[in-house]
Amino acid sequence: MKIHRVPAAAGLALLAGVGVATADQVIITPEQQTVVREYVERHPLASISLLGVELNVGSTLPDTVELHEVPDVEYRYVVVDDRTVLVDPGTRRIVQVID
Repeated sequence: MKIHRVPAAAGLALLAGVGVATADQVIITPEQQTVVREYVERHPLASISLLGVELNVGSTLPDTVELHEVPDVEYRYVVVDDRTVLVDPGTRRIVQVID
């Protein structure tokens, strides 16, 4: 009986870990993506360069980077290395890289 319980417990632990990892993800609705893309096209910014910062979802931008507001969206944007980056202003974490 114990042999069956160990794999089951391990499986539950793995599933719980997956649930925790996905709970931290940010979901940007298609409507929000459209609003952001249109706003960014109408309000282009000069690109900045950030040495040592990878442009990946979850990466944190330094406090020295000025974030710009997108009306009706809770996130801010900046252009880094000619790529538009959507950022959570509270954590300064990248939530989406727009190509």
